[in-house]
Amino acid sequence: MRITGGIYRGRTVSCPPGIIRPAMDMMRESLFSILGNIEGLSWLDLFTGSGCVGIEAASRGATIVHVVEKDRQKKATILENLSMVESEIKLFMTDVNRFIPTAKRQYDIVYADPPFPMGGKVDLAKAVDKANLLTEGGLFIIHYPSEEKQSWPEHIGNLAFSDERKYGRSMLRFYKKVPEGDRDGE
Repeated sequence: MRITGGIYRGRTVSCPPGIIRPAMDMMRESLFSILGNIEGLSWLDLFTGSGCVGIEAASRGATIVHVVEKDRQKKATILENLSMVESEIKLFMTDVNRFIPTAKRQYDIVYADPPFPMGGKVDLAKAVDKANLLTEGGLFIIHYPSEEKQSWPEHIGNLAFSDERKYGRSMLRFYKKVPEGDRDGE
């Protein structure tokens, strides 16, 4: 895997041991192209795997980057990968379902790349909304398999669907946090 843009463009990221399904370089490059300028924004990478997406966010100017991974076998590789970044990236070694309700801050962007076989992905989005993890106007982005497309609603609490992109079997779905009571039809 390689970093596709920003100050660390072209640097390689190692894959940790164990089960990992890294975001394709093409999809990751497209994601950051869709987002545009993220300088100064805060970023939370759930299910980080290798740390690659968090590194990409830092490379492109995100100033606060937090990454979450529960698999302790991946810790050494993640830390090695994060060491290329001069700005601070904080690694939380815990289960995402424990991290979300106890997070100490809000983020401009929350990116989730759960294992494709994992159930309860919509519940994950609900938990992000319930824990108020996003700043007003912030984005929740989830990477999921295309066969689950029909399970995603237009609204999840204060998260309103805003965009969706397909990359082979992979989908990226974007939700924007809207003010309470400011949802369409309410």
